Amino acid sequence: MLLKALEKQNPALIDAALTLWQRGAIKPDTYVIDVDQVKDNARLLLETAARYGITLYLMSKQFGRNPQLCKILLECGYKGIVAVDYKEARQLYRHHLPVAHIGHLVQIPSGMVDEIVAHQPEVITVYSVAKAKEIAAAATRLGIKQALLLKVSHPDDLIYPGQEAGFSLDELPEVISEIKMLAGVRLAGVTHFPCLLFDSEKGKTLPSPNLNTLLEAKSILEHQGICVDQVNGPSATSVESIPILAHYGITHAEPGHSLTGTMPSNQQGEQPEHIAMLYLSEISHCYQNHSYCYGGGYYRRGHLNHALVYDQQWRPGNVLSHDNDSIDYTLGLAEVFPVGSPVIMCFRTQIFVTRSDVALVTGIQSGQPMLLGIFDSQGNTIPPSTH
Repeated sequence: MLLKALEKQNPALIDAALTLWQRGAIKPDTYVIDVDQVKDNARLLLETAARYGITLYLMSKQFGRNPQLCKILLECGYKGIVAVDYKEARQLYRHHLPVAHIGHLVQIPSGMVDEIVAHQPEVITVYSVAKAKEIAAAATRLGIKQALLLKVSHPDDLIYPGQEAGFSLDELPEVISEIKMLAGVRLAGVTHFPCLLFDSEKGKTLPSPNLNTLLEAKSILEHQGICVDQVNGPSATSVESIPILAHYGITHAEPGHSLTGTMPSNQQGEQPEHIAMLYLSEISHCYQNHSYCYGGGYYRRGHLNHALVYDQQWRPGNVLSHDNDSIDYTLGLAEVFPVGSPVIMCFRTQIFVTRSDVALVTGIQSGQPMLLGIFDSQGNTIPPSTH
């Protein structure tokens, strides 16, 4: 999906990955991240957001909840981190990193509400009154007031399987009235997902129906006397899309893939954010005129189609379609390549749902790649002896 963009925007990353593999510093099933390019992308996003008056929370799930990379990005000026679920929050808190937003795609379990509220995130998203009551009780016990966002929905909205949730617009006035009565919390705004989507036919990022629902919800809150501090519009946040978000009055956005340049809109390598991440594997074996490389990093929505295989020189390969019902022990290539050859791929991923390693590398653009560390897909350090 993004191999062409990688070759165009960051060929040095390919060279660095090959060098590190040849040294034995990295193994197959490793995502290699160009830290310096991530920083450049991050600053570009912040500069654009500042120009349009939008606050950015960074997402870490795409790059494996990596605490070291999170610290680097926070130093660039990000407001805080989005914890997509409570396990991500647990990992971030373990490294004393600020969680700004939690609860959106995954609600806080009842047994963790006190712990999360004690960390005082900027906002917690709820989509049940019952959860709002739990948070209010915890905040009251702590003597604080926790800001809440309401996740909203409409029957015509796009909701991904496994993410079914949200207050309907019809029930919103009653929900607002009930939550307003709770001590310990205050309603700060609304959120939804996905608010923007890349249209492959039109070749650009456009508003989804969910954005209209979000704006209608904001209006309902204001009519109920709520001062709306935050209209949170995540999905497809990039330099290209930030002006769109600003046009519709979005106040907060949550870049993820744009930090590594791996947005669907960057398939031709024409976006300001440059590719800063690739996937490295190795040919494991050949079978019935096909080659198979080590898997572990496959993401079924990643549109993985092409690869580069090094056999004295880089040669193109075509990735065989993978059965989504099967475990990606290996990934197939249509062509036959020598066993032990390194393989490079570049596609949209979510590292936190893989079993891959993550290698953070600096100095790539100067031709002096230096490995900062190797981590698992949840951001835990892998000791050098087990690399």
